[in-house]
Amino acid sequence: MSDRFIAIELTGEPGEKAEQIVWDTMCKAFKQKAEQEECLAYWQYPLFPLKCNNFLKRPDILIADKELGLIVIEVKGIRIEDLRGIQGDYWLMKPGFYSPSIQPYKQAEKQLRAVTGHFNLIDDLWNQVLGRSMVALPYITRKQWQEKSFTQIAARVPIIFGDELVPKDLLKIIRNSSLVIPGNQLNKTQWKKLELVISGKPVPEDESPLWPESSLKQNCIEKLNKYLYEIDIKQEHIGKTIPPGVQRFSGIAGSGKTVLLCQKAANMHLKHPDWDIALIFFTRSLYNLIIKEVNFWLHQFSDGEVQYDPTNSNSKLKILHAWGVNNIDNDDRGSRQPGFYSLVKETHNIGTVLDGSHPSFPKLSPPEKLAYLCKQILLNHQIQPMFDAILIDEGMDLVVDSDEIKFEGKQPIFWLAWQTLRPVTPEKQEQRRLIWTYDMAQSLDALKVPTAKELFGQELGTSMLKGQYPGGIKKSEVMSRCYRTPGPILTMAHGIGMGLLRKEGMLTGLTTKKEWQDIGYEVIGDFRKIGQVLVVSRPSENSCNPISSIWTESPLIKFETYKNREEELKVLANQIKANLEYDLLKPSHDILVIVLGDSQDAQILEQKVARTLISNNVEIFIPSALESNILNPIFPNTNANNFWYAGAVTVSRIHRAKGNEANMVYIVGLDNIASNESDIKLRNQLFVALTRSRAWVNLSGVDGNYPFYEELRRVMESGNSFQFEYYPPKVDIGETIDIR
Repeated sequence: MSDRFIAIELTGEPGEKAEQIVWDTMCKAFKQKAEQEECLAYWQYPLFPLKCNNFLKRPDILIADKELGLIVIEVKGIRIEDLRGIQGDYWLMKPGFYSPSIQPYKQAEKQLRAVTGHFNLIDDLWNQVLGRSMVALPYITRKQWQEKSFTQIAARVPIIFGDELVPKDLLKIIRNSSLVIPGNQLNKTQWKKLELVISGKPVPEDESPLWPESSLKQNCIEKLNKYLYEIDIKQEHIGKTIPPGVQRFSGIAGSGKTVLLCQKAANMHLKHPDWDIALIFFTRSLYNLIIKEVNFWLHQFSDGEVQYDPTNSNSKLKILHAWGVNNIDNDDRGSRQPGFYSLVKETHNIGTVLDGSHPSFPKLSPPEKLAYLCKQILLNHQIQPMFDAILIDEGMDLVVDSDEIKFEGKQPIFWLAWQTLRPVTPEKQEQRRLIWTYDMAQSLDALKVPTAKELFGQELGTSMLKGQYPGGIKKSEVMSRCYRTPGPILTMAHGIGMGLLRKEGMLTGLTTKKEWQDIGYEVIGDFRKIGQVLVVSRPSENSCNPISSIWTESPLIKFETYKNREEELKVLANQIKANLEYDLLKPSHDILVIVLGDSQDAQILEQKVARTLISNNVEIFIPSALESNILNPIFPNTNANNFWYAGAVTVSRIHRAKGNEANMVYIVGLDNIASNESDIKLRNQLFVALTRSRAWVNLSGVDGNYPFYEELRRVMESGNSFQFEYYPPKVDIGETIDIR
């Protein structure tokens, strides 16, 4: 079946078998159109307007077609003996049916108009998209209908009867059906925009396929923001489907995982408003961004009638930081928002968890601290189910390497989440909706992301991610396309992050052809042959950011070293002033300065950068401060959610910067990496910093006899292709991609 046919959720509800019959026929009828990428169809499209006089719900089947426009098919699994008569729009049902009357055609028509309402503000689509509403009766033949003397309604309402559910006939019936909404056959650009509208993505105001060269970076940003992307079918499956159990989707930085998780959470909440749903994340500075993204999708799918209110403690949908509020176990006492850990404690009436039994607790990293506390809860308390679905973003930041902190060989945070979930059905106690994402090579604390077996234990995790659910919903997805980071910067991040061109051999990375292909690369050579020369290259279609074709004035990547730190920071200040005064970039959101190094080095460098910029009349913002030009934010005058401040350039260490992005990224203190280049976690810092960029990146450091600098220049010169002799790396991060 084509990937362009998307079944949102199969639950075994009454009527689903009838819908399956129509869906299967539709898929066969539109197969050729789907192969030509001129068709997109949904079974149970996620549209939940509340104001349509209770005409529920979502369309049973929605087809978008370049030639035929939009088609809504309302499927009724009734039999001829269920039908007593027809009066106008009302079909009168016999006693014992779930409703005394139904209005299938009116329902389909209202659903069609609800969908087309999204086109109103798009000039190219206004009054252009054809619209049809139809009723399908898979258990009734045309002859049975005629024998009941319902011929008149069949002439007025487009009906597809069971004996007409033949692929070659279905297209003909749809083509010959009457139009509810007049329009025209769409051209290529209109069809691209229609696909985006149906997917819920924003459509730019205009399209500029050919741009003149410009020396103003701000002009390029405006063009970048108006670029008309094509629909990503894999993203459609991931974002809109609701699995009846676990699901994992992984991928490279900038592939859209957080957006898709927010979309999935919104879709779940609207379709199942009685479910208790938790969306959990780790980076505090993403809190406002995630709320904004969830509200975007709630607005899209509910016609603006539903939004998430973080102040409503009774909301069935909860957006939770992994830690949470007002608990003495959390170092960040500035928190005033609920979190997963704090909510579990509150629900189970658990007091202070930290008892001093772990003498090195203060020295643990934030993920290790949280994991340790979750382990203590698991050891000492019986956990009761709290949620019907849990979605975890940044899953790689919630795992730990230390066996001492793990719970019975399992990852404590994930296992606690599992324990708080209700089974999907009473009969299947081990089937629970836990959905998580992770970024390849982006963990700043754990060296690799564990398999499902390592997360949940041998018995449960061994086959957890194998295969797919009914309707074709995959249990594990890998996303290879990058939309945020330009191709040259992304390949550089992979090359230097893994140490592909390092003279001593790669430090970390993927070790099979399939794993490289999964993240969007092509491979020449065989990883099974130690010492063989391999070539990995990234085709342009997997790096979707078009900035390379928009900006032609200079390279997107610049790297310079300086005699001392003072000179490095003086040049940084001058470059940022030029960005503001000449390039017309905005200080907030357009420009981001990231400092590198271990905790102490980075903290010192952050202060130096901030002071230098302030002395050069550039306003700065340190994340968690309450206003600009505060060099050392101290509780209680902090808010850990704050990452940007209007009119100020954010200067950040890497842990705060993770998950955020900017058009112009400055990476300072590269010598802190070069002086300890074999440290994989430090290289991961550089990888994360590079992939924050949407357009340009400037790297700088202090001079030194560092082979790392030469390695970096070779990586830059290699462009989108790396040639190297293969020897097994110290850490094989690809082990976790395989569906075991």
